[in-house]
Amino acid sequence: MSNTTTKTAAETYASRRRDIARLIDVLQMELDAHVQRAALNDRHWGYPGDLEEVRSQLIALVERMSGQSEEAIERFLDEAAD
Repeated sequence: MSNTTTKTAAETYASRRRDIARLIDVLQMELDAHVQRAALNDRHWGYPGDLEEVRSQLIALVERMSGQSEEAIERFLDEAAD
């Protein structure tokens, strides 16, 4: 398998950034659909469990992109909740 590309680093960066923006849009749509499903069965703990898993993965992503610790991100979220 060849590992060559005709794109520059800047072009690849822009392409990946667009992909990420689209994926964030899709995540928002899925979150909106999820809340509707959860509202139909508000006693089902699977829905909060789904969001806990997504939250955990998002914290890991923010940690990687920002260089902040998980604890700092948790504090940030706690402060926003107050």
